[in-house]
Amino acid sequence: MKQLFTRKNLPILATAAVLVLLFGTFSALFDNFLTLRVIVNLFTNNAHVGVVAMGMTFVILSGGIDLSVGSVLGFTTIFVATLIGKYEMHPALAISLALIAGSIFGAGMGALIQVYQLPPFLVTLTGMFLARGMAFVVSAQSFEIKHGFYNTVVDAGISLTDKVTLRAPACIFAVVFVIALVLAHFSRFGRSVYAVGGNAPSALLMGLPVGRTRIWIYTLSGFCAALGGIVFTFQTQSGNATNGLGLELDAIAAVVIGGTLLSGGVGYVAGTLMGVLIYGTILTGISFYGKLDSSWQRIAIGGLLLVFIIIQRLLTRAPVRESSH
Repeated sequence: MKQLFTRKNLPILATAAVLVLLFGTFSALFDNFLTLRVIVNLFTNNAHVGVVAMGMTFVILSGGIDLSVGSVLGFTTIFVATLIGKYEMHPALAISLALIAGSIFGAGMGALIQVYQLPPFLVTLTGMFLARGMAFVVSAQSFEIKHGFYNTVVDAGISLTDKVTLRAPACIFAVVFVIALVLAHFSRFGRSVYAVGGNAPSALLMGLPVGRTRIWIYTLSGFCAALGGIVFTFQTQSGNATNGLGLELDAIAAVVIGGTLLSGGVGYVAGTLMGVLIYGTILTGISFYGKLDSSWQRIAIGGLLLVFIIIQRLLTRAPVRESSH
């Protein structure tokens, strides 16, 4: 029990407490908030944010940052919608091409960061503008996706009750979460990510593939951003070059609120899941209240982010940081 309440675990414990407090407060304030439908909708409505945040978790664990994910999501939606609507390509092929493009884009940024030792902030900021520009080159107008394949996916799901179904976006989010959990905490790649984020020079001296790991991290982030775009097209059945504006900040906020240190080396995938649920709970609570606009969600997320950054600052002042394993 004492091992649970360590300095290393303080951020994720704080995240869990905030999630319980928020959900409990809204449940007390609003009728029908504490229902299976609301819980399922938290996963369904925020699936695209969750998928992107899973990739972002690995980036921040490594001590990096990826500002391009929102633009990659936007590019993916309009790219897929255009291929299907304008060029009559089958959705399965269009989705495959989009995922490959997102992965290559991420790998390219990772290679620039590693080979030329460029700051991740500047490289991914450039990537953000490049991906958004590419999205508008594909089409400045939105495209509606009309295809039997999409109708089948949208209608698919796991029936939990007669009135509640876990839809495809939530199922994809759940699968990505499980894969991310295994990768981060039960694989050699995950151990390398933590080592690079904890102390890259030491990891190199230990013989770990620091360069290869860093490139794979950004490849994974690019893949997750593209997959988040695919999930978003399932949610909206359309594509738009403006989709995903500011999403990179939502993903970073979810990861940080989930307890992952911005300095790298410490964090949990499960914490990111809770961060996404906190994000969704705030939005749902505001929707239930009905008298506040979405700007209050930003204010609430910003306040929570400030609190968690202060917690992280206090933790990084510790003379010796504990290992994440």
